[in-house]
Amino acid sequence: MTPKEVLDMAKENKTRVVDIRFMDFPGIWQHFTVPISELEESSFEDGFGFDGSSIRGWQPINASDMLVIPDPSTAKLDPFFVEPTLVLIGNIADPISRESYTRDPRNIAKKAEAYLKSTGIGDIAYIGPEAEFFIFDNVRYDSQKNRSFYEIDSVEAIWNTGRKEEPNLGYKTRHKEGYFPVPPSDKFQDMRTEMLLTLEDLGIDVECQHHEVATAGQAEIDMRFKPLLQMGDQLVWFKYVLKNVAYRHGHTVTFMPKPLFEDNGTGMHTHISIWQGDTPLFAGDKYAGVSQDALYAIGGILKHCKALCAFTNPTTNSYKRLVPGFEAPVNLAYSSRNRSAAVRIPMYSASPKAKRIEFRTPDPSCNGYLAFSAILMAVLDGIENKIDPGDPLDKNIYDLPPEELAKVASAPGSLDEALAALAEDNEFLLKGDVFTKDVIEKWIEYKTENEINPVKLRPHPYEFSLYYDI
Repeated sequence: MTPKEVLDMAKENKTRVVDIRFMDFPGIWQHFTVPISELEESSFEDGFGFDGSSIRGWQPINASDMLVIPDPSTAKLDPFFVEPTLVLIGNIADPISRESYTRDPRNIAKKAEAYLKSTGIGDIAYIGPEAEFFIFDNVRYDSQKNRSFYEIDSVEAIWNTGRKEEPNLGYKTRHKEGYFPVPPSDKFQDMRTEMLLTLEDLGIDVECQHHEVATAGQAEIDMRFKPLLQMGDQLVWFKYVLKNVAYRHGHTVTFMPKPLFEDNGTGMHTHISIWQGDTPLFAGDKYAGVSQDALYAIGGILKHCKALCAFTNPTTNSYKRLVPGFEAPVNLAYSSRNRSAAVRIPMYSASPKAKRIEFRTPDPSCNGYLAFSAILMAVLDGIENKIDPGDPLDKNIYDLPPEELAKVASAPGSLDEALAALAEDNEFLLKGDVFTKDVIEKWIEYKTENEINPVKLRPHPYEFSLYYDI
Protein backbone atom coordinates (compact mmCIF):
# COMPACT_ATOMS: atom_id res chain seq x y z
CA MET A 1 0.00 0.00 0.00
CA THR A 2 1.33 3.45 -0.93
CA PRO A 3 0.99 6.60 1.22
CA LYS A 4 -1.70 7.88 -1.13
CA GLU A 5 -3.62 4.61 -0.84
CA VAL A 6 -3.42 4.87 2.96
CA LEU A 7 -4.91 8.37 2.84
CA ASP A 8 -7.63 7.14 0.50
CA MET A 9 -8.35 4.25 2.88
CA ALA A 10 -8.70 6.68 5.77
CA LYS A 11 -11.08 8.86 3.78
CA GLU A 12 -13.21 5.92 2.62
CA ASN A 13 -13.62 4.70 6.18
CA LYS A 14 -14.27 8.20 7.55
CA THR A 15 -11.42 7.94 10.02
CA ARG A 16 -10.69 11.13 11.92
CA VAL A 17 -7.69 9.96 13.94
CA VAL A 18 -4.51 7.97 13.32
CA ASP A 19 -2.83 5.72 15.89
CA ILE A 20 0.95 5.44 15.47
CA ARG A 21 2.39 2.29 17.05
CA PHE A 22 5.81 0.81 17.68
CA MET A 23 7.36 -1.74 20.03
CA ASP A 24 9.62 -0.91 22.94
CA PHE A 25 12.83 -2.83 23.62
CA PRO A 26 11.40 -5.52 25.96
CA GLY A 27 8.41 -6.13 23.71
CA ILE A 28 5.32 -4.07 24.64
CA TRP A 29 3.38 -2.16 21.97
CA GLN A 30 3.35 1.64 22.42
CA HIS A 31 1.12 4.20 20.72
CA PHE A 32 0.02 7.80 20.38
CA THR A 33 -2.85 9.29 18.40
CA VAL A 34 -2.96 12.29 16.05
CA PRO A 35 -5.82 13.88 14.06
CA ILE A 36 -6.11 12.64 10.49
CA SER A 37 -5.27 16.19 9.37
CA GLU A 38 -1.72 15.58 10.67
CA LEU A 39 -1.18 12.66 8.31
CA GLU A 40 0.07 13.65 4.88
CA GLU A 41 2.00 11.82 2.18
CA SER A 42 5.14 13.53 3.46
CA SER A 43 4.52 12.02 6.94
CA PHE A 44 5.71 8.68 5.60
CA GLU A 45 9.14 10.24 5.11
CA ASP A 46 9.22 12.99 7.75
CA GLY A 47 7.78 10.89 10.59
CA PHE A 48 6.52 12.04 13.97
CA GLY A 49 8.69 13.13 16.89
CA PHE A 50 8.52 11.62 20.39
CA ASP A 51 10.53 11.29 23.60
CA GLY A 52 12.79 8.25 23.34
CA SER A 53 14.03 8.57 26.91
CA SER A 54 10.59 7.58 28.20
CA ILE A 55 10.67 4.25 26.35
CA ARG A 56 12.14 1.29 28.24
CA GLY A 57 15.69 0.40 27.20
CA TRP A 58 16.09 3.27 24.76
CA GLN A 59 17.63 6.74 24.87
CA PRO A 60 19.22 8.75 27.71
CA ILE A 61 17.46 12.01 28.56
CA ASN A 62 20.21 14.11 26.95
CA ALA A 63 19.52 12.46 23.55
CA SER A 64 15.80 11.82 23.85
CA ASP A 65 14.40 13.17 20.56
CA MET A 66 13.47 10.40 18.13
CA LEU A 67 11.29 9.86 15.08
CA VAL A 68 8.71 7.18 14.32
CA ILE A 69 8.17 6.89 10.57
CA PRO A 70 4.90 5.14 9.60
CA ASP A 71 5.13 2.16 7.27
CA PRO A 72 2.23 2.46 4.79
CA SER A 73 2.14 -1.30 4.22
CA THR A 74 0.97 -1.81 7.82
CA ALA A 75 -2.25 0.22 7.61
CA LYS A 76 -5.25 -1.35 9.37
CA LEU A 77 -8.43 -0.14 11.08
CA ASP A 78 -8.54 -0.65 14.83
CA PRO A 79 -11.37 -3.07 15.75
CA PHE A 80 -11.88 -1.80 19.32
CA PHE A 81 -11.82 2.01 19.42
CA VAL A 82 -15.15 3.84 19.44
CA GLU A 83 -13.96 6.42 16.91
CA PRO A 84 -12.91 4.87 13.55
CA THR A 85 -9.11 4.84 13.82
CA LEU A 86 -6.41 4.14 11.27
CA VAL A 87 -3.44 2.24 12.75
CA LEU A 88 0.08 2.48 11.32
CA ILE A 89 3.13 0.65 12.63
CA GLY A 90 6.24 2.81 12.49
CA ASN A 91 10.00 2.41 12.21
CA ILE A 92 12.24 4.32 14.60
CA ALA A 93 14.94 6.68 13.34
CA ASP A 94 17.39 9.28 14.62
CA PRO A 95 16.00 12.77 13.83
CA ILE A 96 19.43 14.15 12.89
CA SER A 97 21.16 11.35 10.97
CA ARG A 98 17.88 9.72 9.82
CA GLU A 99 19.54 6.36 10.46
CA SER A 100 17.36 3.46 11.61
CA TYR A 101 17.58 2.98 15.37
CA THR A 102 19.61 -0.09 16.39
CA ARG A 103 17.36 -0.88 19.37
CA ASP A 104 14.14 -0.74 17.37
CA PRO A 105 13.02 -4.40 17.36
CA ARG A 106 11.28 -4.00 14.01
CA ASN A 107 14.49 -2.66 12.48
CA ILE A 108 16.32 -5.78 13.65
CA ALA A 109 13.70 -7.95 11.92
CA LYS A 110 14.08 -5.96 8.70
CA LYS A 111 17.86 -6.41 8.83
CA ALA A 112 17.49 -10.16 9.45
CA GLU A 113 15.43 -10.51 6.28
CA ALA A 114 17.99 -8.44 4.36
CA TYR A 115 20.85 -10.56 5.67
CA LEU A 116 19.12 -13.76 4.53
CA LYS A 117 18.96 -12.40 0.98
CA SER A 118 22.59 -11.27 1.11
CA THR A 119 23.77 -14.81 1.93
CA GLY A 120 22.32 -16.22 -1.27
CA ILE A 121 20.91 -19.14 0.72
CA GLY A 122 17.33 -18.05 0.15
CA ASP A 123 15.20 -14.98 -0.19
CA ILE A 124 12.40 -15.53 2.30
CA ALA A 125 12.08 -17.01 5.79
CA TYR A 126 8.63 -18.15 6.80
CA ILE A 127 7.73 -18.11 10.50
CA GLY A 128 4.76 -19.87 12.09
CA PRO A 129 4.37 -19.40 15.86
CA GLU A 130 1.92 -21.42 17.95
CA ALA A 131 1.29 -18.94 20.74
CA GLU A 132 -0.51 -20.36 23.76
CA PHE A 133 -2.18 -18.21 26.43
CA PHE A 134 -4.51 -18.30 29.43
CA ILE A 135 -7.95 -16.72 29.76
CA PHE A 136 -8.61 -15.91 33.43
CA ASP A 137 -11.66 -14.44 35.15
CA ASN A 138 -9.70 -12.54 37.76
CA VAL A 139 -6.11 -11.78 38.71
CA ARG A 140 -4.74 -10.10 41.85
CA TYR A 141 -1.09 -9.58 42.76
CA ASP A 142 1.04 -7.33 44.93
CA SER A 143 4.61 -7.08 46.16
CA GLN A 144 5.43 -4.87 49.13
CA LYS A 145 8.26 -4.71 51.66
CA ASN A 146 6.35 -6.94 54.08
CA ARG A 147 4.10 -9.04 51.88
CA SER A 148 3.81 -10.61 48.45
CA PHE A 149 1.05 -12.61 46.80
CA TYR A 150 -0.73 -13.49 43.59
CA GLU A 151 -4.14 -15.01 43.04
CA ILE A 152 -5.72 -16.06 39.76
CA ASP A 153 -9.12 -17.59 39.13
CA SER A 154 -11.19 -19.15 36.38
CA VAL A 155 -14.72 -20.47 36.20
CA GLU A 156 -13.45 -23.69 34.61
CA ALA A 157 -10.53 -24.26 37.02
CA ILE A 158 -10.44 -27.61 38.80
CA TRP A 159 -9.92 -25.92 42.18
CA ASN A 160 -13.44 -24.46 41.91
CA THR A 161 -15.37 -27.73 42.00
CA GLY A 162 -16.47 -26.86 45.55
CA ARG A 163 -16.94 -23.13 45.11
CA LYS A 164 -20.37 -21.67 45.89
CA GLU A 165 -21.32 -20.33 42.46
CA GLU A 166 -25.11 -20.41 42.89
CA PRO A 167 -25.37 -22.68 41.01
CA ASN A 168 -22.08 -24.45 40.50
CA LEU A 169 -22.77 -26.48 37.38
CA GLY A 170 -19.58 -28.49 37.46
CA TYR A 171 -17.74 -29.24 34.23
CA LYS A 172 -14.39 -28.09 35.59
CA THR A 173 -11.27 -29.02 33.63
CA ARG A 174 -8.99 -31.42 35.47
CA HIS A 175 -5.24 -30.70 35.54
CA LYS A 176 -3.60 -31.62 32.22
CA GLU A 177 -6.93 -32.72 30.68
CA GLY A 178 -7.82 -29.55 28.80
CA TYR A 179 -6.78 -30.67 25.33
CA PHE A 180 -9.86 -30.50 23.07
CA PRO A 181 -12.89 -31.08 25.38
CA VAL A 182 -16.14 -29.70 23.96
CA PRO A 183 -18.46 -27.31 25.84
CA PRO A 184 -19.70 -27.10 28.53
CA SER A 185 -16.27 -28.14 29.87
CA ASP A 186 -14.71 -25.73 27.37
CA LYS A 187 -16.08 -22.40 28.58
CA PHE A 188 -14.40 -20.12 26.04
CA GLN A 189 -15.26 -21.50 22.60
CA ASP A 190 -17.28 -18.45 21.55
CA MET A 191 -14.69 -16.02 22.87
CA ARG A 192 -11.83 -17.76 21.04
CA THR A 193 -13.90 -17.76 17.84
CA GLU A 194 -14.46 -14.02 18.25
CA MET A 195 -10.70 -13.61 18.63
CA LEU A 196 -10.12 -15.71 15.51
CA LEU A 197 -12.65 -13.77 13.42
CA THR A 198 -11.34 -10.40 14.64
CA LEU A 199 -7.85 -11.43 13.51
CA GLU A 200 -9.22 -12.53 10.13
CA ASP A 201 -11.07 -9.21 9.77
CA LEU A 202 -7.66 -7.55 10.16
CA GLY A 203 -6.27 -9.63 7.29
CA ILE A 204 -4.42 -12.08 9.55
CA ASP A 205 -4.79 -15.67 8.33
CA VAL A 206 -5.65 -18.11 11.13
CA GLU A 207 -5.46 -21.90 10.91
CA CYS A 208 -7.33 -22.98 14.04
CA GLN A 209 -8.27 -22.24 17.64
CA HIS A 210 -8.68 -24.69 20.50
CA HIS A 211 -8.47 -25.27 24.23
CA GLU A 212 -5.04 -26.30 25.45
CA VAL A 213 -3.86 -28.88 27.98
CA ALA A 214 -4.03 -26.94 31.25
CA THR A 215 -7.06 -26.18 33.38
CA ALA A 216 -8.28 -22.60 33.93
CA GLY A 217 -8.73 -21.52 30.34
CA GLN A 218 -5.46 -22.34 28.60
CA ALA A 219 -5.88 -21.90 24.85
CA GLU A 220 -4.10 -21.65 21.53
CA ILE A 221 -4.81 -19.83 18.26
CA ASP A 222 -2.48 -20.59 15.36
CA MET A 223 -1.68 -18.06 12.67
CA ARG A 224 -0.74 -19.27 9.20
CA PHE A 225 2.99 -18.91 8.48
CA LYS A 226 4.17 -15.61 6.99
CA PRO A 227 7.47 -13.88 6.18
CA LEU A 228 9.47 -12.95 9.28
CA LEU A 229 8.79 -9.20 9.45
CA GLN A 230 5.12 -9.66 8.62
CA MET A 231 4.80 -12.27 11.36
CA GLY A 232 6.52 -9.93 13.81
CA ASP A 233 3.83 -7.33 13.02
CA GLN A 234 1.09 -9.94 13.26
CA LEU A 235 2.23 -11.21 16.65
CA VAL A 236 1.78 -7.77 18.23
CA TRP A 237 -1.66 -7.50 16.65
CA PHE A 238 -2.37 -11.04 17.90
CA LYS A 239 -1.62 -10.17 21.53
CA TYR A 240 -3.52 -6.90 21.23
CA VAL A 241 -6.63 -8.55 19.80
CA LEU A 242 -6.73 -11.41 22.29
CA LYS A 243 -6.31 -9.13 25.29
CA ASN A 244 -8.97 -6.68 24.11
CA VAL A 245 -11.57 -9.29 23.12
CA ALA A 246 -11.18 -10.91 26.54
CA TYR A 247 -11.27 -7.52 28.27
CA ARG A 248 -14.59 -6.50 26.77
CA HIS A 249 -16.06 -9.81 27.95
CA GLY A 250 -14.86 -9.20 31.50
CA HIS A 251 -11.94 -11.62 31.25
CA THR A 252 -8.18 -11.23 31.06
CA VAL A 253 -5.55 -12.86 28.82
CA THR A 254 -1.95 -13.48 29.83
CA PHE A 255 1.04 -14.76 27.86
CA MET A 256 3.05 -15.50 31.02
CA PRO A 257 4.86 -18.79 30.43
CA LYS A 258 4.02 -20.33 33.82
CA PRO A 259 1.11 -18.74 35.73
CA LEU A 260 -0.08 -22.07 37.22
CA PHE A 261 1.72 -24.44 39.59
CA GLU A 262 1.72 -28.14 38.63
CA ASP A 263 0.00 -27.72 35.28
CA ASN A 264 1.24 -27.09 31.78
CA GLY A 265 3.00 -23.85 31.02
CA THR A 266 2.48 -21.66 27.98
CA GLY A 267 4.82 -22.20 25.04
CA MET A 268 5.18 -20.84 21.54
CA HIS A 269 6.43 -23.61 19.31
CA THR A 270 7.96 -21.75 16.37
CA HIS A 271 8.11 -23.18 12.85
CA ILE A 272 10.65 -21.89 10.37
CA SER A 273 11.45 -22.66 6.74
CA ILE A 274 13.55 -20.95 4.09
CA TRP A 275 12.53 -20.63 0.46
CA GLN A 276 14.15 -19.46 -2.76
CA GLY A 277 11.31 -18.02 -4.79
CA ASP A 278 8.72 -20.80 -4.99
CA THR A 279 11.17 -23.52 -3.99
CA PRO A 280 11.17 -24.79 -0.38
CA LEU A 281 14.77 -25.38 0.66
CA PHE A 282 14.07 -27.59 3.66
CA ALA A 283 12.52 -30.48 1.66
CA GLY A 284 14.84 -33.31 0.61
CA ASP A 285 15.79 -36.97 0.91
CA LYS A 286 17.50 -36.94 4.30
CA TYR A 287 16.07 -37.92 7.67
CA ALA A 288 12.29 -37.33 7.92
CA GLY A 289 12.21 -36.02 4.35
CA VAL A 290 14.26 -32.88 4.96
CA SER A 291 17.25 -31.51 3.08
CA GLN A 292 20.86 -31.35 4.19
CA ASP A 293 20.43 -27.59 4.67
CA ALA A 294 17.53 -28.26 7.03
CA LEU A 295 19.72 -30.57 9.10
CA TYR A 296 22.44 -27.90 9.20
CA ALA A 297 19.77 -25.40 10.26
CA ILE A 298 18.83 -27.70 13.13
CA GLY A 299 22.51 -27.90 14.02
CA GLY A 300 22.62 -24.10 14.24
CA ILE A 301 19.63 -23.96 16.58
CA LEU A 302 20.98 -26.69 18.84
CA LYS A 303 24.46 -25.13 18.97
CA HIS A 304 23.17 -21.66 19.84
CA CYS A 305 20.07 -22.63 21.84
CA LYS A 306 21.38 -21.42 25.19
CA ALA A 307 22.06 -17.95 23.75
CA LEU A 308 18.82 -17.96 21.74
CA CYS A 309 16.84 -18.48 24.95
CA ALA A 310 17.86 -14.97 26.08
CA PHE A 311 15.48 -13.74 23.34
CA THR A 312 13.04 -16.64 22.89
CA ASN A 313 12.49 -17.19 26.63
CA PRO A 314 13.32 -13.74 28.01
CA THR A 315 11.62 -13.66 31.42
CA THR A 316 12.48 -15.12 34.80
CA ASN A 317 9.06 -16.82 34.67
CA SER A 318 10.07 -18.55 31.40
CA TYR A 319 12.29 -20.90 33.36
CA LYS A 320 9.44 -22.06 35.59
CA ARG A 321 8.28 -23.76 32.38
CA LEU A 322 11.72 -24.94 31.23
CA VAL A 323 12.33 -27.48 33.98
CA PRO A 324 13.97 -30.83 33.09
CA GLY A 325 11.67 -33.81 33.46
CA PHE A 326 8.42 -31.92 33.05
CA GLU A 327 6.40 -30.93 29.96
CA ALA A 328 8.75 -28.44 28.32
CA PRO A 329 11.29 -29.53 25.69
CA VAL A 330 14.57 -28.53 27.32
CA ASN A 331 16.69 -31.34 25.90
CA LEU A 332 18.82 -30.20 22.97
CA ALA A 333 18.00 -32.92 20.49
CA TYR A 334 15.93 -33.26 17.34
CA SER A 335 13.46 -35.81 16.07
CA SER A 336 10.50 -36.40 13.81
CA ARG A 337 7.18 -36.56 15.64
CA ASN A 338 8.88 -36.74 19.05
CA ARG A 339 7.53 -33.83 21.08
CA SER A 340 10.04 -34.31 23.88
CA ALA A 341 12.83 -32.94 21.65
CA ALA A 342 13.72 -29.23 21.50
CA VAL A 343 13.56 -29.37 17.70
CA ARG A 344 10.92 -31.40 15.91
CA ILE A 345 10.31 -32.11 12.24
CA PRO A 346 6.50 -32.15 11.85
CA MET A 347 5.20 -35.08 9.84
CA TYR A 348 1.61 -34.04 9.17
CA SER A 349 2.15 -33.76 5.41
CA ALA A 350 4.45 -35.30 2.80
CA SER A 351 4.28 -32.20 0.64
CA PRO A 352 7.71 -30.54 0.10
CA LYS A 353 6.03 -27.17 0.79
CA ALA A 354 5.13 -28.34 4.29
CA LYS A 355 8.71 -29.22 5.26
CA ARG A 356 9.94 -27.01 8.08
CA ILE A 357 11.59 -27.31 11.44
CA GLU A 358 9.82 -26.62 14.70
CA PHE A 359 11.75 -25.06 17.59
CA ARG A 360 9.70 -26.01 20.64
CA THR A 361 11.56 -24.19 23.42
CA PRO A 362 10.32 -20.56 22.91
CA ASP A 363 7.43 -19.00 24.78
CA PRO A 364 5.10 -16.07 23.94
CA SER A 365 6.54 -13.68 26.53
CA CYS A 366 9.16 -12.89 23.90
CA ASN A 367 9.51 -9.87 21.65
CA GLY A 368 8.62 -11.56 18.36
CA TYR A 369 10.79 -9.34 16.18
CA LEU A 370 13.87 -10.22 18.27
CA ALA A 371 13.05 -13.89 18.81
CA PHE A 372 12.28 -14.65 15.16
CA SER A 373 15.38 -12.76 14.01
CA ALA A 374 17.62 -14.61 16.46
CA ILE A 375 16.22 -17.99 15.38
CA LEU A 376 16.82 -17.13 11.71
CA MET A 377 20.40 -16.06 12.45
CA ALA A 378 21.07 -19.38 14.22
CA VAL A 379 19.57 -21.27 11.27
CA LEU A 380 21.72 -19.36 8.79
CA ASP A 381 24.84 -19.90 10.89
CA GLY A 382 24.13 -23.63 10.86
CA ILE A 383 23.78 -23.68 7.07
CA GLU A 384 26.77 -21.43 6.40
CA ASN A 385 29.06 -23.42 8.69
CA LYS A 386 27.56 -26.85 7.94
CA ILE A 387 26.89 -27.55 11.61
CA ASP A 388 26.11 -31.25 12.05
CA PRO A 389 23.19 -31.78 14.47
CA GLY A 390 24.27 -35.37 15.15
CA ASP A 391 21.90 -38.29 15.10
CA PRO A 392 18.19 -37.80 15.79
CA LEU A 393 16.77 -38.94 19.09
CA ASP A 394 13.56 -40.80 18.37
CA LYS A 395 13.16 -42.27 21.84
CA ASN A 396 11.00 -40.61 24.46
CA ILE A 397 13.60 -38.48 26.18
CA TYR A 398 11.63 -38.55 29.43
CA ASP A 399 12.04 -42.36 29.56
CA LEU A 400 15.79 -42.45 28.93
CA PRO A 401 17.95 -44.04 31.62
CA PRO A 402 20.13 -41.54 33.52
CA GLU A 403 23.35 -42.57 31.75
CA GLU A 404 21.83 -41.84 28.33
CA LEU A 405 20.07 -38.66 29.44
CA ALA A 406 23.35 -37.29 30.82
CA LYS A 407 24.69 -37.21 27.26
CA VAL A 408 21.87 -34.94 26.06
CA ALA A 409 22.59 -31.23 26.54
CA SER A 410 19.89 -29.07 28.09
CA ALA A 411 18.50 -25.57 27.60
CA PRO A 412 19.36 -22.94 30.24
CA GLY A 413 17.81 -23.35 33.66
CA SER A 414 17.42 -19.64 34.37
CA LEU A 415 17.40 -16.25 32.68
CA ASP A 416 20.80 -15.57 34.28
CA GLU A 417 22.20 -18.64 32.53
CA ALA A 418 20.67 -17.65 29.20
CA LEU A 419 22.09 -14.12 29.40
CA ALA A 420 25.52 -15.50 30.34
CA ALA A 421 25.34 -17.74 27.26
CA LEU A 422 24.37 -14.76 25.12
CA ALA A 423 27.35 -12.78 26.43
CA GLU A 424 29.64 -15.63 25.35
CA ASP A 425 27.90 -16.67 22.13
CA ASN A 426 26.69 -13.74 20.03
CA GLU A 427 28.91 -13.58 16.95
CA PHE A 428 26.29 -15.34 14.86
CA LEU A 429 23.81 -12.58 15.73
CA LEU A 430 26.18 -9.76 14.71
CA LYS A 431 26.49 -10.86 11.09
CA GLY A 432 25.11 -8.31 8.66
CA ASP A 433 24.79 -5.86 11.55
CA VAL A 434 21.43 -7.52 12.33
CA PHE A 435 21.96 -7.40 16.07
CA THR A 436 24.66 -5.00 17.24
CA LYS A 437 26.96 -5.08 20.25
CA ASP A 438 24.93 -2.20 21.63
CA VAL A 439 21.73 -4.26 21.41
CA ILE A 440 23.30 -7.34 23.02
CA GLU A 441 24.87 -5.36 25.85
CA LYS A 442 21.75 -3.29 26.53
CA TRP A 443 19.54 -6.40 26.51
CA ILE A 444 21.73 -8.11 29.10
CA GLU A 445 21.95 -4.94 31.20
CA TYR A 446 18.22 -4.24 31.06
CA LYS A 447 17.17 -7.78 31.89
CA THR A 448 19.65 -8.04 34.75
CA GLU A 449 18.83 -4.72 36.40
CA ASN A 450 15.07 -4.64 35.83
CA GLU A 451 14.04 -8.28 36.09
CA ILE A 452 16.66 -10.70 37.42
CA ASN A 453 17.91 -8.63 40.37
CA PRO A 454 14.45 -7.48 41.57
CA VAL A 455 13.26 -11.11 41.57
CA LYS A 456 16.42 -12.30 43.34
CA LEU A 457 16.08 -9.69 46.09
CA ARG A 458 12.52 -10.62 47.06
CA PRO A 459 11.63 -13.46 49.44
CA HIS A 460 9.40 -16.03 47.76
CA PRO A 461 6.11 -16.84 49.53
CA TYR A 462 6.89 -20.55 49.49
CA GLU A 463 10.14 -19.89 51.35
CA PHE A 464 8.01 -19.06 54.41
CA SER A 465 6.48 -22.55 54.18
CA LEU A 466 9.93 -24.07 53.91
CA TYR A 467 11.98 -22.02 56.33
CA TYR A 468 9.98 -19.86 58.72
CA ASP A 469 10.25 -22.30 61.62
CA ILE A 470 13.99 -22.97 61.19
